[in-house]
Amino acid sequence: MSVGDGRLTVAVGPRDHIRGDDHAAITLVEYGDYECPYCAEAYSIVKDLQEELGTSLRLVFRNMPLSNFHPHAELAAEAAEAAGLQGRFWQMHDLLFENQRELGKESLLRYAQEAGADASQVEAALTQGTSRKRVNDDIESAIRSGVNGTPTFFINGRRYDGSWAYAQFIGHLREVLGQR
Repeated sequence: MSVGDGRLTVAVGPRDHIRGDDHAAITLVEYGDYECPYCAEAYSIVKDLQEELGTSLRLVFRNMPLSNFHPHAELAAEAAEAAGLQGRFWQMHDLLFENQRELGKESLLRYAQEAGADASQVEAALTQGTSRKRVNDDIESAIRSGVNGTPTFFINGRRYDGSWAYAQFIGHLREVLGQR
């Protein structure tokens, strides 16, 4: 399979952060950047999609920090992964998008605590680079799948290049459900 042929090259598996039923009709993979304003916009849209589609949709989030444009994105991704080591990834993910304008290290540690993680363990992980490999693995999988911006979505393993404005996105997902 060539890079960028519209397919997700790294299948969803146990290493992924998954929200939703493993047997959902639709698996939505998002490559995102915590400092990207478009990803913050997509965050609220995806939450609405999850609410609307319920158990028919499972969400997978993978990191794609665009560090050349967003100086705090990589550390934020590492902080989310560090919180994930404590089983608090989704709580941290949500706080990062909801507080996107404040992603300095002190803020990240405060969010980790608010997410229910041990902030000192998150700080140690950031200092030691414990979660950097996980972020880099996500970036590599994004590149192999032809991702060149954020947010980028894949629906059931195929890249979705349509509008992710709510009306168009939910309409497309309902079409996918109807095809099953």
